[in-house]
Amino acid sequence: MISSGGKAKRWNVTGLLFVLPAILIVILLLIYPIFSSIYFSFTSKNLIKLNYSWVWLDNFKFVLTNADFYRAFLNSIKWTVLSIAGQLLVGFAAALALNKIPKFPGFFRTLLIIPWAFPAIVIAFSWKWIFNDVYGFVPNLLTLVGITDQNMNLLADPAFVFGAVVFINIWFGAPLFMVNILSALKTIPMEQYEAALMDGATAWQSFWAITIRHIRGVIGLLLVLRTIWVFNNFDLLYLLTGGGPSDLTTTLPIFAYKAGWGLKQLGVASAITVILLLFLLAVCLLYFRLLNKWEREDR
Repeated sequence: MISSGGKAKRWNVTGLLFVLPAILIVILLLIYPIFSSIYFSFTSKNLIKLNYSWVWLDNFKFVLTNADFYRAFLNSIKWTVLSIAGQLLVGFAAALALNKIPKFPGFFRTLLIIPWAFPAIVIAFSWKWIFNDVYGFVPNLLTLVGITDQNMNLLADPAFVFGAVVFINIWFGAPLFMVNILSALKTIPMEQYEAALMDGATAWQSFWAITIRHIRGVIGLLLVLRTIWVFNNFDLLYLLTGGGPSDLTTTLPIFAYKAGWGLKQLGVASAITVILLLFLLAVCLLYFRLLNKWEREDR
């Protein structure tokens, strides 16, 4: 007869075997890269040299006294703030519109979520083709209607490149806000709007006190996730511009890539990524403090 202690031990082993693959994936894809980056940030690790030594804080001193680092950091801030603000506004407006559409809502939802379904490489090459100064649709249209004197490549012109990549990122990321906000709007009881109307509340008061209050938790979580994703974004921006022209679109991930794989200075690149990690942790802490405040108010 198997004792209860033996059964518990057997079930513990079985449960561990089930979660072991997930634990290994987390260790290999998350924990190991983080700790290896922290380790190499204190060394002179170089991709073309076998030997390296401890340099302690020298890499951080080099990065924090480098003007290019601050230029990339400012670009990352602008890239993140403008992209997320645009995605939130466009996604929120689209969700409100879809929530009022009585016929074929599924068709319109599917149509508007298409940008989010494409991989970054498809989006990048499609928009590079659209913005090309020879055969691109947008430059030819601008010249045709007389806005510009001649065709210009919007992804290579210093005056327009940053606005162009932010526009593309808004186009790409807005559907995520739209879908999640629309789902949150569907959960708001209509009785609350009817009660507010009977109490004499205006449309704006109902919108602010009922709609915003119900969906702000979802918006807050989306802002946390999108801040992390957009600030860390590498593939889309690199495929569009490579960080150019003249480093105008070089963000911290691209700056770290150039230091690590361009200059082969893995120690310096690791120091950049550690600084990036600390900054994002601080931003997320502020976000979560705001979310906790909203939760206390809702109670």
